[in-house]
Amino acid sequence: MTSRRALKLAEAVRQVVSSAILFEVKDPRVAQITVTYVEVAEDLRTAKVHVSVMGDEKRRRLALHGLESAAGFLQARCAEKIETRFTPRLRFVLDQGVKRSIEISQILAEVLPPSSAASPPEGSGGQTEGRETGETSAPPDDADPADPPPSP
Repeated sequence: MTSRRALKLAEAVRQVVSSAILFEVKDPRVAQITVTYVEVAEDLRTAKVHVSVMGDEKRRRLALHGLESAAGFLQARCAEKIETRFTPRLRFVLDQGVKRSIEISQILAEVLPPSSAASPPEGSGGQTEGRETGETSAPPDDADPADPPPSP
């Protein structure tokens, strides 16, 4: 079970590292990187920083090498901004969650038939036209009675 203190430190490290990557790191390899989450060990001495990188596999490897070379700088930023007895040693890991969710979405798009944009979801609560009778439902309560009803 992760302690409350470790969770607070993980969030603080995530914020500091994200900000430093975005605004302070000048390495071109460290671009288009998102810090997804941070795991801090129970002893608060190490932190595993999970990052998501836009691009292909080569781009991901380059970004990870760039982060590893900037780890000392990022750890120094954490030491400046976060008041703890020990600054956690940063380890960077590629987060595969985003990549997997994109792959799953692509598979689902291939397998499932495309949904019709013309048919509203059931129970949408909006104005719907009756299929058999051609009647429309009542206008919303805030509609002005002087306004003509919408044309089908």
